[in-house]
Amino acid sequence: MTPFLFCVHLHYYRAPTLSILAPICPIFIDPSSHASDKKAYDALRNVLQYSTRHKKYKLLWEKCFGEIVDIRWMWYIFDMRKLIHHTLFALICISISLILSACSITDIDTKFNTSALSLDPEVFNAAVFYYDYEDTYISSVRSKLNKLLVNAGMNYNEFDANSSQATQNSQIESAISAGVDLLIVNIVDSGSVNSSDIICLRARRAGIPVIFFNRPIEGVGDEGVILKYYDSIAFIGSDPEESGHLQGQMIGEYLVNNFDSCDLNGDGHISYALMKGEAKNSEAIYRTKYSVEDANTILNDNGYPELVYFDEDSVDKFQLDLTGKWSLNAGQDYMMSDLGHYNDANDNMIELVICNNDSMAEGCIRSLQTVGYNLPENKNKNIPVFGVDATASARKLISEGSMTGTIVQDPDEMANCILLIAQNIQNSVDLLTGTEIYPHDTKDGLDNSIYIPCRIYD
Repeated sequence: MTPFLFCVHLHYYRAPTLSILAPICPIFIDPSSHASDKKAYDALRNVLQYSTRHKKYKLLWEKCFGEIVDIRWMWYIFDMRKLIHHTLFALICISISLILSACSITDIDTKFNTSALSLDPEVFNAAVFYYDYEDTYISSVRSKLNKLLVNAGMNYNEFDANSSQATQNSQIESAISAGVDLLIVNIVDSGSVNSSDIICLRARRAGIPVIFFNRPIEGVGDEGVILKYYDSIAFIGSDPEESGHLQGQMIGEYLVNNFDSCDLNGDGHISYALMKGEAKNSEAIYRTKYSVEDANTILNDNGYPELVYFDEDSVDKFQLDLTGKWSLNAGQDYMMSDLGHYNDANDNMIELVICNNDSMAEGCIRSLQTVGYNLPENKNKNIPVFGVDATASARKLISEGSMTGTIVQDPDEMANCILLIAQNIQNSVDLLTGTEIYPHDTKDGLDNSIYIPCRIYD
């Protein structure tokens, strides 16, 4: 008699919090009930193939080399006469499998930065992917969106890519394999049509709609490459040019009213530093461009000379966060280095700081405070610093007199719009229903590119 020992490691995605990992279970098939061992094997194979066609179950043997395998199975043929000789081997295999069972949850959690997917196939399931939880503005969107999804009764899982597109792609693949109904994506590689195309193609093959938000999925000059090609996708963000124009207006008007006090060395010009958050992000590109150009237009219209970049040898006329995180640390480090050469002692102090976002502005302020500027207790010794986002910390700095101005990019309204489209998809209506209350990208003819209006913070 030659029984089959079949070992299965069951990964059950319907668990409310963590996946249920069934123990390794031996299944003995008596070949006497079959015409031959081959028929027993064929029957077992058919069971396996049938079970893997059901979305709610996934068979998992092991997780290896960073790739989740839907099903890996093995069987052992034992001659009963040699069973004693193979007992030790079988026990070792089962022990290893149990260890893998214990480790698989931890490994998945580490890779995807979230609990294992908790899906109920009877309800609508969304998966939300953030490029980085540490981003201050994104954390505001996330906080509001979580509340809205909970209040709406929508089942969802969320993921942190930690600024890695490869990680986010793996997370999305995992969610699609688990059977989610909607992908809500804050893409890592902003402005990359290659990265957004990979996500859209995979989602289309699975028949899953995608809502992108905040970080542009197309670069400058590539508008419509993705949004016009794919059905059942939408982008929610801000007009990439609007915040740049508003920041330039805010800076120009401030300088017209305070030109002499800002001109610290009295040379008749305002020297400025500019912090850029990301190389290919269209919002960063236009903020960098229009914050200076529009300010210069206002200065010229009022009889004042244009801004002068503090480092005359610089070609770019900005300092770029090389991590692409628009981070406080980047602003702080750049400004600290700048102040080592451009300061009061050398009579060439930087007289204006322009930042693509509030986090970089806050970093610059921290460095300025180390040399006695922008301290709340001494409002008469200030370098004007401007940002974008109107984060809570920026509003606090403005109220203390340490920061000069910012642009409101409303995270709550962005979350409201995401929920609106998500519910449209859940209710099987046109995904753009109700979005006429928001501006759209009429310049590029993209009805599925929705803008959340910006404004000057006051």
